[in-house]
Amino acid sequence: MKPQALFLLASLVLLCACASAPPPNAAASLGGTAWQLVRFQGGEDKVVVPDDKAKYTVAFAADGGVNVRFDCNRGRGSWKSASPGQIQFGPMALTRAMCPPGSMHDQLVKHWFYVRSYVFRNGRLYLSLMADAGIYEFEPAAKEYKP
Repeated sequence: MKPQALFLLASLVLLCACASAPPPNAAASLGGTAWQLVRFQGGEDKVVVPDDKAKYTVAFAADGGVNVRFDCNRGRGSWKSASPGQIQFGPMALTRAMCPPGSMHDQLVKHWFYVRSYVFRNGRLYLSLMADAGIYEFEPAAKEYKP
């Protein structure tokens, strides 16, 4: 076989090998998952823990929809991920019941649109706010959770 033909064959094999492994799909890793809040760690190491994790849930649909429960209120909106580790939430329709004192509802509503990144670590989901303003830590939601 001629050297040029060998070079062409080797190049073709290398190109095929590189093309066969697509990059991870961010939407596939979040879509179809549901989570409940474990804690929020904000600036100056301030930690807030919900009184009941099941009252603070988020469920990501594979079609870009998101369902949330923020204590006594429920909502539906959208999410998108341009690349793994990046996330952005769209507008959300949210019920407006008045939650009891000590609720994390107001904090979550205020922070929701400032979430910009996520990471999975040890089976948990971490949603980070812009400018290192804080991190929400979630664990998988109970199996009976329905969005």
